[in-house]
Amino acid sequence: MPKAYPKELKTLGDHLRKRRLELKLCQREVAQLLGVEKATIWNWENNYSSPYLYYIPRIIKFLGYVPFEDQAKSLGEKILNYRRLLGITQKELANRLDIDPSTLARWEKNESKPKEKLFKKLNKFLSSFPLNGKEI
Repeated sequence: MPKAYPKELKTLGDHLRKRRLELKLCQREVAQLLGVEKATIWNWENNYSSPYLYYIPRIIKFLGYVPFEDQAKSLGEKILNYRRLLGITQKELANRLDIDPSTLARWEKNESKPKEKLFKKLNKFLSSFPLNGKEI
C-alpha cells in the first residue's frame, strides 16, 4: 500500500483517501467527480475541514458505503447519521417531521427522546432511507 494509505479510518477524510488510493485516482479526479476544487479534497483528506452536508450523499456514493453507520450508539447519533446520509439540515428534517428544530436538536444531543407517536413517525420516515436496511 502507498505510504499515504490511512492506517485507521477515523474520519470521513480517511475514508476518502483510502477509496481514492484504491481506485488509483488523483485528488483532481475525485474533486471533479464530487463537484469540488482539488484543494477541498486535500483539506478533507488531511482533516483541515469537513464536507458540508450537501456533499455527504455524493461522498457516500463515491465510497460505495456509509462510513459512519456503525459508530452510532445512541438514538441521537443514529438520527444525526441519517440526516447526514440525506444531506439535510436539522431544520429541513424537523420540517419534514413537522416538529420544532429545537426538539430535533435535543433528540440528536440525547437530551430528550421522542414520545411514542413521534418516535413512530421518525422511524417511518428514516426507515424509508435505510442504512443497509436497518431501522433506528
